[in-house]
Amino acid sequence: MSAAQAPADTLASKIGSDDLAAQAALADWLAGVYWADDADAARARASTLRTGECVVTPQGHVFTPHSVTFHGPHTAVEGILARGRELERLTADAERLREETVQFEAAYGEAQAQHAERQREIQALRAQTGQTQSRHHTAQMELLRLQQAVERVQTRAAQIGQELEEVTLQLESERASVEGLEIRLRDYRAQEESAREALYAARQQRDQADRAVFDARELQRAAERRHQEARFALTTCSNKIRELADALVRIEQEIADDDTRLTQAREELARLPADALDAELQRALTARAETEAALAAARDALEGFTAQLRSHDETRMTCEQGLDPLRRAIEQLKLKDQEAMLMQSQFELQLREAAADEASLESGLADSPKPNQLQAEINRLQSEIAALGAVNLAALDELTQAQERSEYLAAQCADLLEAVTTLEDAIRRIDQESRARLKDTFDTVNRHMGELFPQLFGGGQARLILTGEELLDAGGQVFAQPPGKKNASIQLLSGGEKTLTALSLVFAMFKLNPAPFCLLDEVDAPLDDANTERYCNLVKAMSDHTQFLFITHNRVTMEMAQHLAGVTMQEPGVSRIVAVDVEEAVGMVEAA
Repeated sequence: MSAAQAPADTLASKIGSDDLAAQAALADWLAGVYWADDADAARARASTLRTGECVVTPQGHVFTPHSVTFHGPHTAVEGILARGRELERLTADAERLREETVQFEAAYGEAQAQHAERQREIQALRAQTGQTQSRHHTAQMELLRLQQAVERVQTRAAQIGQELEEVTLQLESERASVEGLEIRLRDYRAQEESAREALYAARQQRDQADRAVFDARELQRAAERRHQEARFALTTCSNKIRELADALVRIEQEIADDDTRLTQAREELARLPADALDAELQRALTARAETEAALAAARDALEGFTAQLRSHDETRMTCEQGLDPLRRAIEQLKLKDQEAMLMQSQFELQLREAAADEASLESGLADSPKPNQLQAEINRLQSEIAALGAVNLAALDELTQAQERSEYLAAQCADLLEAVTTLEDAIRRIDQESRARLKDTFDTVNRHMGELFPQLFGGGQARLILTGEELLDAGGQVFAQPPGKKNASIQLLSGGEKTLTALSLVFAMFKLNPAPFCLLDEVDAPLDDANTERYCNLVKAMSDHTQFLFITHNRVTMEMAQHLAGVTMQEPGVSRIVAVDVEEAVGMVEAA
């Protein structure tokens, strides 16, 4: 490669040769070597170099992506002075760059913490956004279902007109039956009240019987405990009687032995003469008096020795109390002596390691400075030595990278703050809209339930109550009061009343947002005929907007259906589905 073919900023472009072999060698040697006019330009160009590339200057300096090689003059003195000045300048720059690096690292740490916090907030907001999109998609699907329901309603409008005429005719006949059913219902309610009173009396009797059984069991347990205590006392008394009997036998034996010895002593006394007994008694009394006198003297001597011993003990205790402070002082002096010897050995070792001149140090310490001052001076010198540190030749590149990183993080932080502001505004708008929609929905469902509950019960009232001040976090309670009742809890309602209350709440939600289909599984199982008829009338009224599919064994409910489908087993082990169109079947009967 010739100088004319090489790029203008490469070192090969400054060298030319007519020899092809020399051109090839130069191209190989100078590959990746660039040139610059001065050190500043080379330093700026070095930040863009790849691995293995370098930049040279006319002064002979070589710059790589991670190092700098300075070319010194030929003279030794000039090279040493220049390198010293350069080293001082680089040391000052390194200190300044180190301080700036510490500041940048602290700022970088704070930016990272803020960035992590913003990331968490963004994730939470993304989750909320996803939920909002899901609700929007659900609303769109609901709108589509409503449109389809409107089309079905328009299709069934003609059928409803015909059915309305038939319902009018049936209504007249049903009114008469309703009056009879109301009379029967009042009779049933009266019977129910009497049955409840009887049930309450039976429960009271059962409670009294339970209390009597409990008292009898307590008496039985007390009797068992007393029986066990009596058995234990009987066993103890039996053992005591046996012990007393044994002791009585021993005592009788001892009495017999004493009687025997007494008889022998009396016999010996009868054999002895009276004069000998009196002389023996006088000698015994004299010996006793002498023994008592010796005992009194020994007691006096013992009391004197005891007093001397007590005084010696007091003297010894006083001496021992005086020795304790002396012992502690001796121990402290020994510890200080050992500490001084240890410090002396350490100082001698440090002096030998530092190759210090002890004579000059003794002359410099003629004023006898305090050890605290010397230790403070040592700490200061060590801090200055540690502050010098090592020369970092890559500090300029690190500073440039830190500045670029700081600018990038500042821009990211500004974007995050803007995003946070936008998301907070969106959250506030969503909360306001959610509260408004939830309040409207709750009021609408409460109103529908208040309308449907009297239809199912033939009277009474029901409503929904919020159980918290914050609308989005509040719970809900159902208050239901059938006609003629004043209940304090929904648990006091019967099974049929609970079913009708649940149906009023479900159908109130259906009126708020009618679904195209509704499946009811054995809903009318706990209902009697009168409640089943009211339930069927409500289902028939709501079938204008919703197609009901229900599973039932109730005759009244099946009479309301337009299509019936059942499962039969004409042959063992073979099930068949039987479907009946009620309108078509009625038409066939009328035609026949």
